[in-house]
Amino acid sequence: MTTASKLQEKTREQQAASTEAGIDSISRGSIITMGVASAVIGLWALACLVSAMVGSGGPIALIKGWFSAISGM
Repeated sequence: MTTASKLQEKTREQQAASTEAGIDSISRGSIITMGVASAVIGLWALACLVSAMVGSGGPIALIKGWFSAISGM
């Protein structure tokens, strides 16, 4: 191998390592973003359920109201 080809090979390896590090940080950021979004959606759903229970008079009243809404009675 000549000196020029060794230098080119080393440059390619450095570029590959740099690209891989960039992809890893993007993947990590995407995972964190999706986890935060999932947590926010879950908390919103829980808040809606608690609000429905408070508004209907408790969990039993909520279930009765839900069944009456579904059955149309």
